[in-house]
Amino acid sequence: MNTIQSRIQEKLEEAYEPSHLAVENESHMHSVPANSETHFKVVLVSGQFDGLGKVKRHQQVYATLAEELQGPVHALALHLYTAAEWAERNGAPQSPLCQSRRGG
Repeated sequence: MNTIQSRIQEKLEEAYEPSHLAVENESHMHSVPANSETHFKVVLVSGQFDGLGKVKRHQQVYATLAEELQGPVHALALHLYTAAEWAERNGAPQSPLCQSRRGG
């Protein structure tokens, strides 16, 4: 079965040849039906981000995933790093819980 998550993973692997890639379906953390694929967190480390600022990196990934963003994907949390930036970090930040999931 070709899920949205697997399509995102495949497109990013092909476009960015990442040294690290994690695509997490975080839909369960939001007020959506069970088994939804609407909210994703992407952690991507690629040499293609060398010399690019945060906005340019995001623009590139948005363009790569334009089809998914026009349809089923409602939210996409992007954590995009160069290899040097990734080496300095201790993993990607945690995603906050959706307002409706916090009881608010």
